[in-house]
Amino acid sequence: MVAASATSPLTVLGSGSLTAYWRFQRAVVAAQLQAWLPPRGRILVDISGPQSSVASQAAAAGYAVLQVMPRWPAAPERSGLEVPRTLTARGVHRRRASAGRLIRVVADSANLAFLADGSVDGVIADDGALSRHLMAEDVAAEIARVLRPGGQLLASVDSLVLGMSILAEQHQWAQLTDLPQAEVVLVPWPDGRITRCFGPEQLVDLLTEAGLEVSWIRPRTVLSPSMVDHVLRKDPSAIMRLVRAELAAGAEDSGPARAGNRPGNAGNESFGIYLLAAARKPGVSAPGARAPGIGAAGARRAATAPQPGG
Repeated sequence: MVAASATSPLTVLGSGSLTAYWRFQRAVVAAQLQAWLPPRGRILVDISGPQSSVASQAAAAGYAVLQVMPRWPAAPERSGLEVPRTLTARGVHRRRASAGRLIRVVADSANLAFLADGSVDGVIADDGALSRHLMAEDVAAEIARVLRPGGQLLASVDSLVLGMSILAEQHQWAQLTDLPQAEVVLVPWPDGRITRCFGPEQLVDLLTEAGLEVSWIRPRTVLSPSMVDHVLRKDPSAIMRLVRAELAAGAEDSGPARAGNRPGNAGNESFGIYLLAAARKPGVSAPGARAPGIGAAGARRAATAPQPGG
């Protein structure tokens, strides 16, 4: 969600509620995760934060998920999954992770010292997790350390488009002019938060320098908020048709990385308020493991699965 203030970067789209668009985006997030998930029975770590539902979704799909939390929630939801209230980072090694279990760990998501090198099969850093850490390089290095060879990462970040929108809304014209030349872009939100925004090239550099191979980068959504809002106002039941269209567009835009080239379609990566990236740690994958892209088959499979909020 955008900052809790009277205005937001999306006011440029005109007046009116974007509730329908956020419902669509939640469904897209769930479908993209479903398409990315590695073979079942794997151990995943989620550093997306307490506002994200991806950890619960992955656990419900049969994965063992360690969800890193900054603190214990005041009232944990009753999902039917095991959510121990007494587990800390120091004690996580004493618990045997099994498929279909969600284990919450109180720890700093930028410091995964409670995990051994090469101990997990996948890391989820959704909901702008890397953007919330100003030293995102440290977080990326920790992700690369704990991934096994062939392990996968799915991450989303705030984009330069979002950062430029925030600065323009605040009439920060000097900073907006300097933004394209900046190597690190830190943008203050109206509510006092600071977010780190990335363009496709900056995100590739961040992950590559951490020792990961970037498979693809694309906007979180290609379909515009105004178009989605217009369609869903007329026909709320059209949401899954829009999700299928979104994932199909993503499958076309998310080209694989090639030697000497940047991954993805550079012409389409540069718009969208959030960017989504898939990467892997170099090495031999386990037998039967599939690449973390959202291909056409994966898009169809994900779009037919039940979607939270849809």
